[in-house]
Amino acid sequence: MQNEDDLRGLAKVMEFMRAISILFVVVNIYWFCYQSVREWGIDIGVVDRILLGFQRTAGLFSNILWTKLFSVLFLALSCLGTKGVKEQKITWRRIILCGVSGLLLFFGNGWLLALPLPLPAGTVLYIATLTAGYICLLMAGLWMSRLLKTDLLEDVFNVENESFMQETELKENEYSVNLRTRFWFRGRAYDGWINLVNPFRATMVLGTPGSGKSYAIINQYIKQTIEKGYSLFLYDFKYPDLSEIAYNHLLAHLDGYKVKPKFYVINFDNPRESHRCNPIHPDFMTDISDAYESAYTIMLNLNRTWV
Repeated sequence: MQNEDDLRGLAKVMEFMRAISILFVVVNIYWFCYQSVREWGIDIGVVDRILLGFQRTAGLFSNILWTKLFSVLFLALSCLGTKGVKEQKITWRRIILCGVSGLLLFFGNGWLLALPLPLPAGTVLYIATLTAGYICLLMAGLWMSRLLKTDLLEDVFNVENESFMQETELKENEYSVNLRTRFWFRGRAYDGWINLVNPFRATMVLGTPGSGKSYAIINQYIKQTIEKGYSLFLYDFKYPDLSEIAYNHLLAHLDGYKVKPKFYVINFDNPRESHRCNPIHPDFMTDISDAYESAYTIMLNLNRTWV
């Protein structure tokens, strides 16, 4: 939330700077085209007094370029802080062409006011070239800002901008499960690790069907827990996929167990491939709560409408 507030605040500051930039352009037109402005019926005495005060104290209008320079300065600051929409067609050639055209139109149009043309025609021509130059400079500034922030010419799919440094150190203990990763960061590929140093706190694996959950995570869990000598209760939804992996890996790592484990399968879909297990055998009932839980579970499975 704080980050969003900061972004909104930055956007408002950039908009304010751009407004100041436009204000300098308007002031330039008002001062240097003052005679035409008066003929058009625009007479703002307060503005006249304010501008005369700036001229007396700072000499802001002693040269036609001063207000233009301030306008371009604030425009550049507003463009550098703006994060625009990404576009793959932006090239440095387009930026330079647009920027040079804008500079020529924006700064090189002062002589238009001295042409032997009717006063309104010269003023309109000056305003048109000034506006066109400002728009070209604005476009060049925005394009340059986008190109500097995200290298779109070499990163079409924005991989570089969405990458970050991840864990590259293997942190292993007697209980850990360690998953290999490979990621891209700052122009190169890294080999990394997902270190689950305390698997007893449970792990949730989320993904759409076919996304590779079993291949990337579950299979590694099965293999590494067997290698570390765990006992394993495995629910194989796609029997016998995971069961075959567990069985074959167990056969290859029996030496890691102090007590040789046995492999059992409970298969309700095909009892011929299943071992037998009596969950309500008296040996499993140590107190009344065990009997209650067993009876409760059996009754719920017999009548699913009670669930």
